[in-house]
Amino acid sequence: MTNDFAMLDRALDEVLVQLGGMVLTLASPRITQTREERQALARSVNQYSVCAATSNDPRVKNLKAELEKSIRPVLKLIISK
Repeated sequence: MTNDFAMLDRALDEVLVQLGGMVLTLASPRITQTREERQALARSVNQYSVCAATSNDPRVKNLKAELEKSIRPVLKLIISK
């Protein structure tokens, strides 16, 4: 029974790695350009993060971090004289 759970856990991690790769592709500014697309991307990243939170697979953790970084707003430094 424990072996079955381990096999299922590995299979879920593989699915998460594939899904994370797809969402990361969508995070490209060339693909996700409109406000609505960015909002949909943020929802997808949040859903992925929830699923990835309990994974021990380092690939899943890395993708989670990359995806979360991809939706952070870009801050611009403006210097006025």
